[in-house]
Amino acid sequence: MGVLPLAVAAQPGEGMRDTAFWLQLVVACYAGVRLSAMVLSGRRRLVQGAFWLFCYLAMGIAPLAQSVLGREPTPVLGPRGDVELATALVLCGMVAFDVGAVLARHRPSFRRGRRPAATVHRTRLYVLVALAYVASALLIVRLGGPAIFFTSRQEISAGLDQATAGGAGDEAGEAGNALLRGFGTVPALLALLLMTRWLVTSRAARRRPSVVLPWAGLLVVNGIVNNPVSNPRYWFLTVLFALLFTVFPRSPVMYRAALALGVAIALLVFPFTDRFRYDEEGRRPVESDALLEPLVIKDYDQVGMFANTITFAGDGNGHAYGRQVAGAALFFVPRGMWEAKPQDTGFLVGGWMGTNSANLSSPLWAELWLDFGPLGMTAAFLGIGYLAARVDRSYVRRTVDDPSPGNVLAVVVPVLAGYSFILLRGSLLQASGRIGIAVLCLLLVTTLRGDGRAQLR
Repeated sequence: MGVLPLAVAAQPGEGMRDTAFWLQLVVACYAGVRLSAMVLSGRRRLVQGAFWLFCYLAMGIAPLAQSVLGREPTPVLGPRGDVELATALVLCGMVAFDVGAVLARHRPSFRRGRRPAATVHRTRLYVLVALAYVASALLIVRLGGPAIFFTSRQEISAGLDQATAGGAGDEAGEAGNALLRGFGTVPALLALLLMTRWLVTSRAARRRPSVVLPWAGLLVVNGIVNNPVSNPRYWFLTVLFALLFTVFPRSPVMYRAALALGVAIALLVFPFTDRFRYDEEGRRPVESDALLEPLVIKDYDQVGMFANTITFAGDGNGHAYGRQVAGAALFFVPRGMWEAKPQDTGFLVGGWMGTNSANLSSPLWAELWLDFGPLGMTAAFLGIGYLAARVDRSYVRRTVDDPSPGNVLAVVVPVLAGYSFILLRGSLLQASGRIGIAVLCLLLVTTLRGDGRAQLR
């Protein structure tokens, strides 16, 4: 992985070998070395591994290939200096993340009582399963049946627009689409993961029809609403990673294989699954005359959009001083109650660029820089690295010490690792809805009481 950036940089292309190119090569090599360390380590670091996988692919290899070819998937409107600054800030964020992870190793220990572990309440789990069936069935019915989920994402979007149409404004319609799709997909995924954890860790559960049959039904439901044809590719990565780490919670081999599989999928599969985004008329074949051509797609426009965000701020718009992050955190507040609620950062910058595309990313680097400037962004990544290392350590400790079927952390951390791809890609406002739904589902099934009658066995 550390050698691939050098091979990409050696490819022929029309791009300039300027400061931005060499900075991008450093970013790709740094991320490659760190991802290799994650793969070769004997410890399972799910959240950190997902971070470095994203950095290697979306902030390293793909933009390096675009720099070599001299092509961007999304137009970069500002001067080349903004691209250089964006690339340098990406590197600063990665280094700060690493420093935060190192600081987490030397956290001072305080003696305090052991907190009760969060476990799954059996009755509430069945309530979540029923909720998942109902919500997914509602989504399927509103869109006209299961067949539409195996056509294209364009057909799904059109079906959602029609299902939530009713005289509401565009923003209300977008919110309705997100709500309908979120409740149709997230409860089904979490219910499947929790039931899978139960079956994987309990031999008795595998002999009970009351566990096996709901799980089989959830498998079918997820095959419809969470399949890779009708869902964004980053969401499918979330589903895939969460399932792998839930089925194999204690396997270092599977952890390494999952990171390597992520690289293979992103580099070899992602570019060609763009055909599922459009219907037959709008479908665009992938041109693969050049070896690096498949990497020039909008899924990898993060560095370019960061540069556009820098140009957007310098064009008189300035920094947001926390407004964008606050809008994402308070995503559930309707605009009728908060008239000055910030727009999605990707839409905001895209509108300034003169495009109405809904598929523009706003990477976490851009979100934090726009709100807090370079120092605030660096400090935020320092804290993110610290928290990621702490979560990974807690996950390893809890899954080794507590192999029980109802271990909530054993499911939450794989979901967080998978969903971090979406959080890192951005924008935060688009990613917040599913997080809110997931939190509600987890609150429903989680208990801190050690009631043996309610535990999974």
